[in-house]
Amino acid sequence: MSGILQEVLIKNGLLTAFLLVGGLMGLSYWASARLTAGRLHGSAIAVFGGLVLAGIGGVVAGGRNGLADLPVFAGLGLLGGNMLRDFTIVATAYGASFAELRRSGLPVVVALFAGVATAFLCGAGVAVAFGYRDAVSITTLGAGAVTYIVGPVTGAALGASSEVMALSIAAGLVKAILVMIATPLVAKRIGLDNPHAAMVYGGTLGTNSGVAAGLAATDPKLVPYGVMAATFYTGLGCLLAPSIFYLVLRVLCPA
Repeated sequence: MSGILQEVLIKNGLLTAFLLVGGLMGLSYWASARLTAGRLHGSAIAVFGGLVLAGIGGVVAGGRNGLADLPVFAGLGLLGGNMLRDFTIVATAYGASFAELRRSGLPVVVALFAGVATAFLCGAGVAVAFGYRDAVSITTLGAGAVTYIVGPVTGAALGASSEVMALSIAAGLVKAILVMIATPLVAKRIGLDNPHAAMVYGGTLGTNSGVAAGLAATDPKLVPYGVMAATFYTGLGCLLAPSIFYLVLRVLCPA
């Protein structure tokens, strides 16, 4: 019976991948609601769980693609591949209104560029401090500090190693968790109590899951505004990191 089930799962690899990811997401959101009272967003728990499973898969299969190296989970290689990843980013960007961003005024635009640049510089600085000297690795790790989506997008575009891309995802995940926890704690002190402030906040920090969960714990009515700006932040990071930021680092780090 187990052999038949395994054969079915292997032959329907993509459906198996959807089943695994769906189960992980459901468990993560349950854990978020029951164990953290919603303070730690389900998506962050899911990303962390995915990294753990990828590590286990790499050890068991002795490969470089995590669970995708196991035949029964080979569909994860397609589901988590570049094509579907980039499709989801584009689909998310279509959900935001540029007209709304324009009406929010110059402060949000400034927050977007300043937020992306500051996060990138912090990530790149940490990368250099830990001994990375090539422009590709530094750019990828800096992009990971922008968000855990911008990191792998940049790494794939520049040809970064899988290890560096994994570190960039981890950096973005840590940032998302910190934003989730800190937002309700600092909201009153920074005046985060209106839509305009929420958009500036989302444009400055940019991590969708972190901003969404943090604002939900502060005031659910602010979530759409913060997430809209955070969505543009992600798109801006995907645009700047593998192009302008990388070209600047190539001049500074020619090795």
